[in-house]
Amino acid sequence: MSKEKVFAALGRRPGAFLSGEELSRELGISRAAVWKAVEALRQDGYTIEAKTGSGYALTASPDALTEREIRRRLPAGDYPLHCLEEVDSTNSYLKRIALEGAPHGTAAIADYQTGGKGRMGRQFQSPRGKGVYLSILLRPRCSAADTLPVTALTAVAVCNAVERTTGVRPQIKWTNDVVLQGRKLCGILTEVALEGETGQVQSMVIGAGINVHHQPGDFSPEVEAMATSLDQALGGSHSRPDLAAALYLELLALGDRLGEDHSADLAAYRRDCLTLGREARLLWGDRQEQVTALDVDEQFGLIVRRQDGTVTTVRSGEVSVRGLYGYTE
Repeated sequence: MSKEKVFAALGRRPGAFLSGEELSRELGISRAAVWKAVEALRQDGYTIEAKTGSGYALTASPDALTEREIRRRLPAGDYPLHCLEEVDSTNSYLKRIALEGAPHGTAAIADYQTGGKGRMGRQFQSPRGKGVYLSILLRPRCSAADTLPVTALTAVAVCNAVERTTGVRPQIKWTNDVVLQGRKLCGILTEVALEGETGQVQSMVIGAGINVHHQPGDFSPEVEAMATSLDQALGGSHSRPDLAAALYLELLALGDRLGEDHSADLAAYRRDCLTLGREARLLWGDRQEQVTALDVDEQFGLIVRRQDGTVTTVRSGEVSVRGLYGYTE
């Protein structure tokens, strides 16, 4: 408790020195307790300078996905956050606690996933200390039909969060690949549980894994050629707690908009979608078809022109974009 009190006091005035006597008086604890709290915070990775006659100053915080670091970046409120050093999958974790009654807006944020999941049963690589692996549990009052655009809306939410924290906006490859400088930055997985009798949404888990500190050696050989990270693409070192807080707020707002008008999100998606206006290859099971991507409809389906000139809308299947991820032929 003393550690949190001392952190809150120093955090309100980062870089400013507060004397041990002042902290003791303000917090109602002994000076010895202040010193012990400072040492404990240093063990947690905080840089706290001590100067004789001046006291203590918080000068740097760790790049840690802890509840303390994420909460201090959120507006005041009671957010149900579960910050985990290690988990099999943040999506799987939330699905388990959803059955126990976890509330709308519950988030699982992990430093490391032992079994990160991607679409179609693929593995999502989640090395320790490198990315933001975050899932949110939503309990929206909407029908199954209202969930159709969720993966596309999540891609817009990720773009918003990245732009808020770095000043750079990624692009989207239909449906929900978030792309930076031509390489994949993020994986997204949405899982929905429906009530059997009514068909209404019982719960929804949206997961996003964003590459932040990854360098080429952190990806497997088959992924390295197509993946990137914020540090790799933009240079510098980007804050994982900043990004986690921004992403959580974006996904929470997305949950509140389900079943409502998505015209603003659709406009953002069309602006960000690098698939549009380009030649693409559709993969339909064992079949392939060359098309030109024209537009995205109101349900975020991809409108394409076939080689025979007919126009159709694609709502499922894999799409490769010429010039992206090695597709050149």
